[in-house]
Amino acid sequence: MSTSPDITGLNIHAVASPRRANPLRSAPNVLTLLRICLAPFLVFSVVDRRFAVAFVLFLIAALTDAMDGLLARWLRQRTQLGQYLDPVADKLLLSSLFLVLTQMGILEPRIAVLVFGRDIGMLLTALILYTTTNLRDFRPSLLGKANSFSQVVTIGVVLLNLIYQEPWVAEARTAMLDATIFLTVASGFHYAWVASQRIGLVTDPGETASLRNPRKW
Repeated sequence: MSTSPDITGLNIHAVASPRRANPLRSAPNVLTLLRICLAPFLVFSVVDRRFAVAFVLFLIAALTDAMDGLLARWLRQRTQLGQYLDPVADKLLLSSLFLVLTQMGILEPRIAVLVFGRDIGMLLTALILYTTTNLRDFRPSLLGKANSFSQVVTIGVVLLNLIYQEPWVAEARTAMLDATIFLTVASGFHYAWVASQRIGLVTDPGETASLRNPRKW
């Protein structure tokens, strides 16, 4: 009598290979997609000068931005898709608002030029490095994170100032615009410096081992 196990007595779910979870169904990515969907409604509200509605929508978008990162850590649902979607959602939202507010004459053009110039420069540099080297680590630096945070607060304060014409709101608006200009320029120069350092490591055969622990962007 054979002692080999009978396949019919096994749990079919234990035999079958587990399904890969759909990254679009994870809570952090759902919040990121919600932020992307909010962008056109937020822009339309600003264009229609419904600034109170725009401010509320922006607060919701900012809340999803804070929550998706926390949930990704708490629920251990970090995905590669989320790593790409999150900065795309942030740039789509902020860049659209900077552009619209500038076009409406609410913000000075120099601010939009600095913000877009930095982002375009970073994108082109990352694209060149990605296609010509083996560098794949483009995580933001502390300055980059501070710049992104300042842009979020700046847009929020600018929208609030369009609703409430209080002196403290106007002062906060001026302070945040100055902070955004400073951090945009500083993080842009820091990005260029780090990029030049990493390119030097790639082109120097004796330093290729250092790429295993690359600096953050």
